[in-house]
Amino acid sequence: MKTLPKERRYETLSYLPPLSDQQIAKQIDYMLEQGYIPGIEFNETSAADEHYWTMWKLPLFNARTSQDVLSEVRECRGEYSNCYIRVVGFDNIKQCQMISFIVYKPGMSRY
Repeated sequence: MKTLPKERRYETLSYLPPLSDQQIAKQIDYMLEQGYIPGIEFNETSAADEHYWTMWKLPLFNARTSQDVLSEVRECRGEYSNCYIRVVGFDNIKQCQMISFIVYKPGMSRY
């Protein structure tokens, strides 16, 4: 058995190989299918003790497809290219965040 190389891990999905654009879209599609309201957050660091990220605009209440969400990610990246960007899914019944994952790290070429 081989251990993972020592590097900074961010959230649950960071232990997987980097997600392709199609895999990110599928994760967002799943979030929408579950009825979660997507939101986009950004922060200059991804430190473990950094619990509060800045929200990009309002939650995307009217998002129906992953492309609706990803277009906002692109817009956020255009303005904050030096920040980490993550997509979060909020459950409006339980009033909490149910899922989140980083879709952009500074230096990445996509989104």
